[in-house]
Amino acid sequence: MRRKFPLFAALFVTVAALLPVSAAGAATGDETTADVAKGGITWAPCAEEPAAECGTLTVPVDWSRPDGPKIDLALARRKATDPAARIGSMLINPGGPGGSGVEFAYGAPGFFTEEIQRRFDLVGFDPRGVGRSHPVICSASVYNQMPYAIMKSQADFDKWTSYSKRLRQDCRARTGPLYDHVDSVNVARDMDAIRAALGEEKLTYYGVSYGTLIGQMYAELFPQRVRALALDSNMDHSLGVKRFLDTEAAGVEDSFDEFVAWCDQEAACALHGQDVRAVWERLLAKARDGKLYYPGVPDRPMTEVQVLWQGVLGTEGPAWQLLSEMLRALDGGPLPEEVPPLPGRQPVTGEVAELPTAILCQDYNLPVHNYREYAALLRSSARQAPDMRLNPMPIEDLPVCLGHPTSNPQHRPRYTGSAPLLLGTSIHDPSTPYAWTTAVARQLGPKAALLTYEGWGHRIYGKDECSTVPIDNYLISLVVPPPGFRCPVGGKAGTTLKRQPEVWPTDRLPWSVPLAAPSRVSG
Repeated sequence: MRRKFPLFAALFVTVAALLPVSAAGAATGDETTADVAKGGITWAPCAEEPAAECGTLTVPVDWSRPDGPKIDLALARRKATDPAARIGSMLINPGGPGGSGVEFAYGAPGFFTEEIQRRFDLVGFDPRGVGRSHPVICSASVYNQMPYAIMKSQADFDKWTSYSKRLRQDCRARTGPLYDHVDSVNVARDMDAIRAALGEEKLTYYGVSYGTLIGQMYAELFPQRVRALALDSNMDHSLGVKRFLDTEAAGVEDSFDEFVAWCDQEAACALHGQDVRAVWERLLAKARDGKLYYPGVPDRPMTEVQVLWQGVLGTEGPAWQLLSEMLRALDGGPLPEEVPPLPGRQPVTGEVAELPTAILCQDYNLPVHNYREYAALLRSSARQAPDMRLNPMPIEDLPVCLGHPTSNPQHRPRYTGSAPLLLGTSIHDPSTPYAWTTAVARQLGPKAALLTYEGWGHRIYGKDECSTVPIDNYLISLVVPPPGFRCPVGGKAGTTLKRQPEVWPTDRLPWSVPLAAPSRVSG
Protein backbone atom coordinates (compact mmCIF):
# COMPACT_ATOMS: atom_id res chain seq x y z
CA MET A 1 0.00 0.00 0.00
CA ARG A 2 3.04 0.63 0.33
CA ARG A 3 1.38 1.59 1.41
CA LYS A 4 -2.04 3.88 0.62
CA PHE A 5 -5.54 5.16 -0.16
CA PRO A 6 -7.31 8.46 0.39
CA LEU A 7 -10.83 9.64 -0.15
CA PHE A 8 -11.68 12.99 -1.60
CA ALA A 9 -14.67 15.21 -2.13
CA ALA A 10 -14.02 17.36 -5.19
CA LEU A 11 -13.27 16.59 -8.82
CA PHE A 12 -11.23 19.02 -10.90
CA VAL A 13 -10.37 17.29 -14.16
CA THR A 14 -8.64 18.55 -17.26
CA VAL A 15 -9.25 17.09 -20.70
CA ALA A 16 -5.73 15.70 -20.57
CA ALA A 17 -6.52 13.76 -17.41
CA LEU A 18 -9.73 12.40 -18.88
CA LEU A 19 -7.94 11.29 -22.05
CA PRO A 20 -4.50 10.21 -20.85
CA VAL A 21 -3.44 8.46 -24.05
CA SER A 22 -4.22 11.52 -26.19
CA ALA A 23 -2.68 13.79 -23.58
CA ALA A 24 0.49 11.77 -23.68
CA GLY A 25 0.82 12.47 -27.38
CA ALA A 26 0.12 16.18 -26.91
CA ALA A 27 2.18 16.83 -23.82
CA THR A 28 4.95 14.28 -23.78
CA GLY A 29 5.59 13.40 -27.42
CA ASP A 30 8.70 11.56 -28.45
CA GLU A 31 10.59 14.81 -28.94
CA THR A 32 9.90 16.01 -25.39
CA THR A 33 10.88 12.68 -23.87
CA ALA A 34 14.00 12.58 -26.01
CA ASP A 35 14.95 16.11 -24.99
CA VAL A 36 14.59 15.21 -21.31
CA ALA A 37 16.56 11.98 -21.79
CA LYS A 38 19.39 13.91 -23.47
CA GLY A 39 20.22 15.34 -20.06
CA GLY A 40 21.27 11.83 -19.19
CA ILE A 41 22.06 10.22 -15.86
CA THR A 42 25.54 10.55 -14.39
CA TRP A 43 26.14 7.56 -12.15
CA ALA A 44 28.44 7.46 -9.13
CA PRO A 45 28.70 5.15 -6.09
CA CYS A 46 25.89 5.80 -3.62
CA ALA A 47 27.01 7.42 -0.40
CA GLU A 48 24.61 5.25 1.61
CA GLU A 49 25.26 2.03 -0.34
CA PRO A 50 28.56 2.09 -2.26
CA ALA A 51 27.77 -1.23 -3.97
CA ALA A 52 25.00 0.58 -5.84
CA GLU A 53 25.23 3.54 -8.22
CA CYS A 54 23.20 6.71 -7.72
CA GLY A 55 22.23 9.46 -10.12
CA THR A 56 19.53 11.97 -11.02
CA LEU A 57 17.42 12.76 -14.07
CA THR A 58 16.00 16.25 -14.58
CA VAL A 59 12.32 16.29 -15.62
CA PRO A 60 9.68 19.02 -16.02
CA VAL A 61 7.44 19.76 -13.07
CA ASP A 62 4.56 20.07 -15.57
CA TRP A 63 4.94 17.79 -18.58
CA SER A 64 2.63 20.09 -20.59
CA ARG A 65 5.22 22.85 -20.08
CA PRO A 66 8.54 21.12 -20.79
CA ASP A 67 10.42 24.44 -20.72
CA GLY A 68 9.01 25.38 -17.31
CA PRO A 69 10.32 24.57 -13.80
CA LYS A 70 12.15 21.27 -13.34
CA ILE A 71 13.04 18.83 -10.58
CA ASP A 72 15.67 16.12 -10.21
CA LEU A 73 14.46 12.54 -9.81
CA ALA A 74 16.72 10.42 -7.59
CA LEU A 75 17.73 7.00 -8.94
CA ALA A 76 19.80 4.05 -7.78
CA ARG A 77 21.06 1.15 -9.88
CA ARG A 78 22.52 -2.27 -9.26
CA LYS A 79 24.10 -3.48 -12.45
CA ALA A 80 23.51 -6.99 -13.77
CA THR A 81 25.88 -9.45 -12.09
CA ASP A 82 26.49 -11.32 -15.38
CA PRO A 83 27.10 -8.80 -18.20
CA ALA A 84 27.14 -11.59 -20.79
CA ALA A 85 23.60 -12.62 -19.79
CA ARG A 86 22.28 -9.08 -19.36
CA ILE A 87 18.91 -8.34 -21.00
CA GLY A 88 18.68 -4.67 -20.09
CA SER A 89 17.41 -2.39 -17.34
CA MET A 90 14.39 -3.11 -15.13
CA LEU A 91 12.67 -0.33 -13.21
CA ILE A 92 11.36 -1.25 -9.76
CA ASN A 93 8.98 0.44 -7.33
CA PRO A 94 7.97 -0.75 -3.83
CA GLY A 95 4.58 0.98 -3.57
CA GLY A 96 3.14 3.48 -1.13
CA PRO A 97 2.58 6.07 -2.29
CA GLY A 98 5.67 7.21 -0.51
CA GLY A 99 7.88 4.18 -1.08
CA SER A 100 11.50 4.82 -1.98
CA GLY A 101 12.65 3.08 -5.13
CA VAL A 102 16.18 4.13 -4.29
CA GLU A 103 16.04 2.15 -1.07
CA PHE A 104 14.32 -0.71 -2.92
CA ALA A 105 17.38 -0.85 -5.20
CA TYR A 106 19.67 -0.81 -2.18
CA GLY A 107 17.88 -3.88 -0.82
CA ALA A 108 17.40 -5.63 -4.17
CA PRO A 109 19.88 -8.48 -3.47
CA GLY A 110 17.73 -9.55 -0.52
CA PHE A 111 14.52 -9.38 -2.55
CA PHE A 112 15.07 -10.52 -6.14
CA THR A 113 16.35 -13.93 -7.17
CA GLU A 114 19.91 -14.38 -8.34
CA GLU A 115 18.64 -15.01 -11.86
CA ILE A 116 16.91 -11.63 -12.02
CA GLN A 117 20.05 -9.99 -10.64
CA ARG A 118 22.14 -11.74 -13.32
CA ARG A 119 19.91 -10.57 -16.15
CA PHE A 120 18.96 -6.99 -15.34
CA ASP A 121 20.32 -3.71 -14.16
CA LEU A 122 17.84 -3.06 -11.33
CA VAL A 123 16.94 0.62 -11.31
CA GLY A 124 14.91 2.13 -8.50
CA PHE A 125 13.68 5.72 -8.42
CA ASP A 126 11.95 7.88 -5.85
CA PRO A 127 8.81 9.10 -7.63
CA ARG A 128 8.21 12.84 -7.81
CA GLY A 129 6.97 14.13 -4.46
CA VAL A 130 8.67 11.32 -2.55
CA GLY A 131 11.86 10.91 -0.54
CA ARG A 132 14.87 12.24 -2.44
CA SER A 133 12.80 13.48 -5.42
CA HIS A 134 11.48 16.81 -4.10
CA PRO A 135 9.11 15.39 -1.46
CA VAL A 136 5.74 16.93 -0.71
CA ILE A 137 6.33 18.74 2.58
CA CYS A 138 4.17 20.62 5.06
CA SER A 139 4.89 22.76 8.08
CA ALA A 140 5.23 20.51 11.11
CA SER A 141 3.30 23.05 13.17
CA VAL A 142 0.27 22.64 10.88
CA TYR A 143 0.70 18.89 10.37
CA ASN A 144 0.80 18.31 14.12
CA GLN A 145 -2.65 19.88 14.54
CA MET A 146 -4.21 17.00 12.62
CA PRO A 147 -7.47 15.86 14.33
CA TYR A 148 -8.22 12.24 15.17
CA ALA A 149 -8.87 10.26 12.00
CA ILE A 150 -12.29 8.81 12.87
CA MET A 151 -15.04 11.41 12.88
CA LYS A 152 -17.99 11.00 15.24
CA SER A 153 -20.22 14.00 14.45
CA GLN A 154 -20.95 16.68 11.88
CA ALA A 155 -18.86 19.02 14.01
CA ASP A 156 -15.89 16.66 13.55
CA PHE A 157 -16.58 16.58 9.81
CA ASP A 158 -16.67 20.38 9.63
CA LYS A 159 -13.45 20.60 11.64
CA TRP A 160 -11.73 18.18 9.27
CA THR A 161 -13.03 19.99 6.18
CA SER A 162 -11.57 23.26 7.42
CA TYR A 163 -8.30 21.66 8.53
CA SER A 164 -7.72 19.70 5.31
CA LYS A 165 -8.04 22.93 3.32
CA ARG A 166 -5.56 24.70 5.60
CA LEU A 167 -3.15 21.75 5.44
CA ARG A 168 -3.35 21.64 1.66
CA GLN A 169 -2.65 25.37 1.37
CA ASP A 170 0.34 25.03 3.67
CA CYS A 171 1.73 21.99 1.83
CA ARG A 172 1.33 23.68 -1.58
CA ALA A 173 3.16 26.76 -0.30
CA ARG A 174 5.96 24.66 1.22
CA THR A 175 6.31 22.25 -1.72
CA GLY A 176 5.94 24.72 -4.56
CA PRO A 177 4.59 24.11 -8.09
CA LEU A 178 5.29 20.37 -7.94
CA TYR A 179 2.46 19.89 -5.44
CA ASP A 180 -0.15 19.99 -8.22
CA HIS A 181 1.69 17.48 -10.44
CA VAL A 182 2.40 14.35 -8.39
CA ASP A 183 -0.30 11.97 -9.67
CA SER A 184 0.56 8.60 -11.21
CA VAL A 185 0.12 9.86 -14.77
CA ASN A 186 3.00 12.28 -14.21
CA VAL A 187 5.05 9.50 -12.59
CA ALA A 188 4.42 7.29 -15.63
CA ARG A 189 5.72 10.08 -17.87
CA ASP A 190 8.82 10.29 -15.68
CA MET A 191 9.26 6.53 -16.06
CA ASP A 192 9.28 6.86 -19.83
CA ALA A 193 11.95 9.53 -19.59
CA ILE A 194 14.01 7.23 -17.36
CA ARG A 195 13.55 4.42 -19.89
CA ALA A 196 14.82 6.65 -22.68
CA ALA A 197 17.73 7.95 -20.61
CA LEU A 198 18.75 4.36 -19.88
CA GLY A 199 18.78 3.66 -23.62
CA GLU A 200 15.99 1.09 -23.50
CA GLU A 201 13.62 0.81 -26.46
CA LYS A 202 10.88 -0.65 -24.25
CA LEU A 203 10.17 -0.75 -20.52
CA THR A 204 10.64 -3.71 -18.22
CA TYR A 205 9.10 -3.04 -14.81
CA TYR A 206 8.25 -4.71 -11.50
CA GLY A 207 5.93 -2.79 -9.17
CA VAL A 208 4.21 -3.72 -5.92
CA SER A 209 1.00 -2.33 -4.42
CA TYR A 210 0.69 1.36 -5.33
CA GLY A 211 3.53 0.72 -7.76
CA THR A 212 1.02 -1.26 -9.82
CA LEU A 213 -1.02 1.89 -10.45
CA ILE A 214 2.09 3.54 -11.86
CA GLY A 215 2.49 0.51 -14.14
CA GLN A 216 -1.15 0.62 -15.23
CA MET A 217 -0.84 4.30 -16.11
CA TYR A 218 2.34 3.61 -18.08
CA ALA A 219 0.59 0.90 -20.08
CA GLU A 220 -2.18 3.38 -20.95
CA LEU A 221 0.13 6.21 -21.93
CA PHE A 222 2.84 4.25 -23.73
CA PRO A 223 1.27 0.95 -24.88
CA GLN A 224 3.81 0.32 -27.64
CA ARG A 225 6.76 0.81 -25.28
CA VAL A 226 5.85 -2.04 -22.94
CA ARG A 227 8.23 -4.99 -22.91
CA ALA A 228 7.10 -6.54 -19.60
CA LEU A 229 5.12 -5.14 -16.68
CA ALA A 230 4.91 -7.43 -13.63
CA LEU A 231 2.30 -5.89 -11.32
CA ASP A 232 2.23 -7.52 -7.88
CA SER A 233 -0.79 -6.93 -5.57
CA ASN A 234 -2.79 -4.52 -7.68
CA MET A 235 -4.66 -1.31 -7.09
CA ASP A 236 -8.11 -1.21 -8.70
CA HIS A 237 -8.42 2.30 -10.11
CA SER A 238 -12.11 1.92 -10.98
CA LEU A 239 -13.63 1.80 -7.50
CA GLY A 240 -16.16 4.26 -6.09
CA VAL A 241 -16.00 5.26 -2.46
CA LYS A 242 -18.31 2.62 -0.98
CA ARG A 243 -16.83 -0.28 -2.92
CA PHE A 244 -13.34 1.00 -2.13
CA LEU A 245 -13.89 1.03 1.62
CA ASP A 246 -15.97 -2.15 1.68
CA THR A 247 -13.35 -4.19 -0.16
CA GLU A 248 -10.56 -2.82 2.03
CA ALA A 249 -12.51 -3.76 5.16
CA ALA A 250 -13.37 -7.21 3.83
CA GLY A 251 -9.74 -7.83 2.89
CA VAL A 252 -8.30 -6.96 6.29
CA GLU A 253 -11.07 -8.92 8.07
CA ASP A 254 -10.30 -11.99 5.96
CA SER A 255 -6.61 -11.72 6.85
CA PHE A 256 -7.46 -11.31 10.54
CA ASP A 257 -9.64 -14.44 10.34
CA GLU A 258 -6.68 -16.35 8.92
CA PHE A 259 -4.51 -15.18 11.82
CA VAL A 260 -7.14 -16.30 14.36
CA ALA A 261 -7.38 -19.71 12.68
CA TRP A 262 -3.59 -20.08 12.85
CA CYS A 263 -3.59 -19.19 16.55
CA ASP A 264 -6.29 -21.78 17.21
CA GLN A 265 -4.21 -24.49 15.52
CA GLU A 266 -0.59 -23.62 16.32
CA ALA A 267 0.94 -23.93 19.76
CA ALA A 268 3.61 -21.42 18.70
CA CYS A 269 1.01 -18.63 18.77
CA ALA A 270 1.47 -16.54 21.91
CA LEU A 271 -2.32 -16.54 22.34
CA HIS A 272 -2.84 -20.25 21.64
CA GLY A 273 -5.56 -21.66 23.85
CA GLN A 274 -7.16 -18.24 24.38
CA ASP A 275 -10.14 -16.64 22.71
CA VAL A 276 -8.19 -14.39 20.34
CA ARG A 277 -11.24 -12.40 19.32
CA ALA A 278 -12.05 -11.72 22.98
CA VAL A 279 -8.49 -10.45 23.54
CA TRP A 280 -8.86 -8.24 20.49
CA GLU A 281 -12.17 -6.78 21.70
CA ARG A 282 -10.66 -6.15 25.13
CA LEU A 283 -7.79 -4.17 23.61
CA LEU A 284 -10.12 -2.11 21.43
CA ALA A 285 -12.33 -1.29 24.41
CA LYS A 286 -9.32 -0.31 26.50
CA ALA A 287 -8.10 1.97 23.71
CA ARG A 288 -11.51 3.63 23.46
CA ASP A 289 -11.35 4.29 27.20
CA GLY A 290 -7.90 5.87 26.84
CA LYS A 291 -6.26 3.23 29.05
CA LEU A 292 -4.08 1.30 26.56
CA TYR A 293 -0.40 2.23 26.21
CA TYR A 294 2.09 1.05 23.61
CA PRO A 295 5.42 -0.30 24.88
CA GLY A 296 7.96 2.51 25.01
CA VAL A 297 5.37 5.26 24.47
CA PRO A 298 4.22 6.20 27.98
CA ASP A 299 3.22 9.81 27.32
CA ARG A 300 -0.11 9.20 25.57
CA PRO A 301 -2.53 6.27 25.21
CA MET A 302 -3.00 4.29 22.00
CA THR A 303 -5.96 5.13 19.84
CA GLU A 304 -8.38 2.55 18.52
CA VAL A 305 -6.99 3.17 15.02
CA GLN A 306 -3.49 2.30 16.24
CA VAL A 307 -4.81 -1.00 17.59
CA LEU A 308 -6.39 -1.71 14.21
CA TRP A 309 -3.03 -1.04 12.59
CA GLN A 310 -1.69 -4.05 14.48
CA GLY A 311 -4.14 -6.19 12.53
CA VAL A 312 -2.92 -4.79 9.21
CA LEU A 313 0.84 -4.80 9.80
CA GLY A 314 0.76 -8.23 11.42
CA THR A 315 -0.96 -9.79 8.41
CA GLU A 316 0.85 -8.00 5.56
CA GLY A 317 3.96 -10.21 5.79
CA PRO A 318 2.35 -12.08 7.34
CA ALA A 319 4.04 -11.83 10.75
CA TRP A 320 1.54 -13.84 12.74
CA GLN A 321 3.99 -14.85 15.46
CA LEU A 322 4.97 -11.26 16.17
CA LEU A 323 1.36 -10.13 15.98
CA SER A 324 0.36 -12.69 18.59
CA GLU A 325 3.22 -11.57 20.84
CA MET A 326 2.27 -7.91 20.44
CA LEU A 327 -1.38 -8.56 21.30
CA ARG A 328 -0.30 -10.59 24.32
CA ALA A 329 1.99 -7.75 25.43
CA LEU A 330 -0.76 -5.14 25.03
CA ASP A 331 -3.01 -7.41 27.07
CA GLY A 332 -0.53 -7.38 29.95
CA GLY A 333 1.87 -10.15 28.94
CA PRO A 334 5.63 -10.08 28.31
CA LEU A 335 7.12 -8.03 25.51
CA PRO A 336 8.46 -9.64 22.32
CA GLU A 337 12.21 -9.50 21.78
CA GLU A 338 11.78 -6.67 19.29
CA VAL A 339 8.91 -4.20 19.55
CA PRO A 340 7.99 -2.47 16.26
CA PRO A 341 7.44 1.29 16.27
CA LEU A 342 4.00 2.54 17.23
CA PRO A 343 1.96 2.61 13.98
CA GLY A 344 -0.45 5.23 12.74
CA ARG A 345 -0.04 8.92 12.00
CA GLN A 346 1.70 10.76 14.82
CA PRO A 347 3.21 14.17 15.57
CA VAL A 348 6.58 14.89 13.99
CA THR A 349 9.59 16.83 15.20
CA GLY A 350 11.57 19.38 13.21
CA GLU A 351 10.23 22.06 10.90
CA VAL A 352 8.52 19.97 8.20
CA ALA A 353 6.58 16.75 7.70
CA GLU A 354 6.36 14.78 4.46
CA LEU A 355 2.88 14.04 3.14
CA PRO A 356 2.83 11.54 0.24
CA THR A 357 -0.93 11.29 0.77
CA ALA A 358 -1.15 14.19 -1.70
CA ILE A 359 -0.33 11.66 -4.42
CA LEU A 360 -3.34 9.58 -3.41
CA CYS A 361 -5.55 12.64 -3.37
CA GLN A 362 -4.66 13.35 -6.99
CA ASP A 363 -5.20 9.75 -8.15
CA TYR A 364 -8.60 9.00 -6.56
CA ASN A 365 -11.81 10.99 -6.31
CA LEU A 366 -14.00 9.35 -3.64
CA PRO A 367 -16.35 12.07 -2.42
CA VAL A 368 -17.82 12.29 1.07
CA HIS A 369 -20.03 15.36 1.47
CA ASN A 370 -21.14 15.29 5.11
CA TYR A 371 -21.06 13.28 8.30
CA ARG A 372 -24.21 11.36 7.44
CA GLU A 373 -22.54 9.94 4.33
CA TYR A 374 -19.35 9.27 6.27
CA ALA A 375 -21.16 7.42 9.07
CA ALA A 376 -23.01 5.28 6.53
CA LEU A 377 -19.69 4.30 4.96
CA LEU A 378 -18.27 3.32 8.36
CA ARG A 379 -21.36 1.23 9.12
CA SER A 380 -20.96 -0.53 5.79
CA SER A 381 -17.30 -1.26 6.52
CA ALA A 382 -18.22 -2.62 9.94
CA ARG A 383 -20.67 -5.05 8.33
CA GLN A 384 -17.81 -6.35 6.19
CA ALA A 385 -15.40 -6.49 9.14
CA PRO A 386 -17.02 -7.36 12.49
CA ASP A 387 -13.61 -7.72 14.19
CA MET A 388 -11.53 -5.10 12.36
CA ARG A 389 -14.42 -2.64 11.85
CA LEU A 390 -12.51 -0.91 9.05
CA ASN A 391 -9.17 -0.76 7.34
CA PRO A 392 -7.19 2.07 8.98
CA MET A 393 -5.16 2.84 5.84
CA PRO A 394 -7.90 4.54 3.80
CA ILE A 395 -9.63 5.82 6.93
CA GLU A 396 -6.53 7.82 7.93
CA ASP A 397 -6.25 9.22 4.40
CA LEU A 398 -9.94 10.00 3.90
CA PRO A 399 -10.14 13.23 5.92
CA VAL A 400 -6.78 14.52 4.68
CA CYS A 401 -8.12 14.46 1.14
CA LEU A 402 -11.53 16.06 1.75
CA GLY A 403 -12.09 18.64 -0.96
CA HIS A 404 -8.79 17.91 -2.71
CA PRO A 405 -8.63 18.34 -6.52
CA THR A 406 -8.19 15.01 -8.33
CA SER A 407 -6.21 15.19 -11.57
CA ASN A 408 -6.19 11.43 -12.37
CA PRO A 409 -9.68 10.22 -11.40
CA GLN A 410 -10.72 6.58 -11.40
CA HIS A 411 -11.31 4.72 -14.63
CA ARG A 412 -10.96 1.22 -16.00
CA PRO A 413 -7.52 0.55 -17.48
CA ARG A 414 -7.30 1.42 -21.19
CA TYR A 415 -4.39 -0.59 -22.57
CA THR A 416 -4.09 -0.94 -26.33
CA GLY A 417 -0.69 -2.62 -26.52
CA SER A 418 0.06 -6.17 -27.61
CA ALA A 419 2.50 -7.22 -24.88
CA PRO A 420 0.72 -9.20 -22.11
CA LEU A 421 0.77 -7.80 -18.58
CA LEU A 422 1.33 -10.12 -15.60
CA LEU A 423 -0.84 -9.50 -12.53
CA GLY A 424 -0.05 -11.25 -9.23
CA THR A 425 -2.14 -11.53 -6.08
CA SER A 426 -2.52 -13.58 -2.91
CA ILE A 427 -5.96 -14.76 -1.82
CA HIS A 428 -5.50 -13.31 1.69
CA ASP A 429 -4.11 -9.79 1.20
CA PRO A 430 -5.09 -7.22 3.86
CA SER A 431 -3.98 -4.15 1.91
CA THR A 432 -4.71 -4.64 -1.80
CA PRO A 433 -7.51 -7.21 -1.60
CA TYR A 434 -7.68 -10.25 -3.85
CA ALA A 435 -10.80 -8.75 -5.44
CA TRP A 436 -8.79 -5.78 -6.70
CA THR A 437 -6.31 -7.73 -8.80
CA THR A 438 -8.94 -10.10 -10.16
CA ALA A 439 -11.07 -7.07 -11.13
CA VAL A 440 -8.15 -5.48 -12.99
CA ALA A 441 -7.53 -8.80 -14.75
CA ARG A 442 -11.17 -8.89 -15.89
CA GLN A 443 -10.98 -5.28 -17.04
CA LEU A 444 -7.86 -5.97 -19.11
CA GLY A 445 -9.29 -9.20 -20.50
CA PRO A 446 -6.94 -11.30 -22.67
CA LYS A 447 -4.19 -8.69 -22.35
CA ALA A 448 -3.60 -9.77 -18.72
CA ALA A 449 -2.27 -13.00 -17.24
CA LEU A 450 -3.36 -13.65 -13.64
CA LEU A 451 -1.06 -15.41 -11.14
CA THR A 452 -2.90 -16.35 -7.93
CA TYR A 453 -1.01 -17.34 -4.78
CA GLU A 454 -3.21 -19.43 -2.49
CA GLY A 455 -1.58 -18.00 0.60
CA TRP A 456 -1.31 -14.93 2.76
CA GLY A 457 0.12 -11.44 2.85
CA HIS A 458 0.70 -8.38 0.73
CA ARG A 459 3.02 -9.14 -2.24
CA ILE A 460 3.56 -12.61 -3.69
CA TYR A 461 7.10 -12.36 -5.12
CA GLY A 462 9.42 -14.37 -2.91
CA LYS A 463 6.66 -16.10 -0.93
CA ASP A 464 7.02 -19.49 -2.62
CA GLU A 465 8.77 -20.92 -5.65
CA CYS A 466 5.61 -21.13 -7.72
CA SER A 467 4.69 -17.50 -6.95
CA THR A 468 8.16 -16.25 -7.87
CA VAL A 469 9.55 -18.29 -10.76
CA PRO A 470 6.62 -17.47 -13.09
CA ILE A 471 7.31 -13.76 -12.51
CA ASP A 472 11.00 -14.33 -13.24
CA ASN A 473 10.15 -16.29 -16.40
CA TYR A 474 7.89 -13.51 -17.59
CA LEU A 475 10.41 -10.74 -16.93
CA ILE A 476 13.28 -12.70 -18.49
CA SER A 477 11.66 -14.67 -21.31
CA LEU A 478 8.28 -12.95 -21.74
CA VAL A 479 6.50 -16.24 -20.99
CA VAL A 480 3.23 -15.89 -19.07
CA PRO A 481 1.73 -18.61 -16.88
CA PRO A 482 -1.21 -20.58 -18.34
CA PRO A 483 -4.76 -19.23 -17.83
CA GLY A 484 -6.10 -19.83 -14.33
CA PHE A 485 -2.65 -20.59 -12.87
CA ARG A 486 -2.79 -20.92 -9.10
CA CYS A 487 0.19 -21.39 -6.80
CA PRO A 488 -0.43 -23.47 -3.66
CA VAL A 489 1.38 -22.65 -0.43
CA GLY A 490 4.68 -24.52 -0.58
CA GLY A 491 4.32 -24.99 -4.32
CA LYS A 492 7.47 -25.81 -6.27
CA ALA A 493 8.57 -24.49 -9.63
CA GLY A 494 11.70 -26.47 -10.38
CA THR A 495 14.20 -24.29 -8.55
CA THR A 496 15.06 -23.65 -4.93
CA LEU A 497 14.63 -20.09 -3.78
CA LYS A 498 15.74 -18.51 -0.55
CA ARG A 499 12.61 -17.98 1.53
CA GLN A 500 12.12 -14.44 2.77
CA PRO A 501 11.56 -13.97 6.51
CA GLU A 502 8.18 -12.85 7.78
CA VAL A 503 7.85 -9.11 7.62
CA TRP A 504 6.39 -6.46 9.90
CA PRO A 505 6.41 -3.32 7.71
CA THR A 506 6.89 -0.23 9.83
CA ASP A 507 9.45 2.53 9.72
CA ARG A 508 9.43 3.11 5.97
CA LEU A 509 5.72 3.83 5.88
CA PRO A 510 4.42 7.41 6.14
CA TRP A 511 1.67 6.24 8.52
CA SER A 512 4.05 4.21 10.69
CA VAL A 513 6.97 6.11 12.12
CA PRO A 514 8.72 6.37 15.49
CA LEU A 515 7.38 9.27 17.52
CA ALA A 516 10.56 11.31 17.24
CA ALA A 517 11.07 10.83 13.49
CA PRO A 518 9.65 12.98 10.70
CA SER A 519 7.02 11.41 8.46
CA ARG A 520 8.76 9.67 5.58
CA VAL A 521 8.43 7.14 2.86
CA SER A 522 5.93 3.28 1.89
CA GLY A 523 4.26 -0.32 0.52
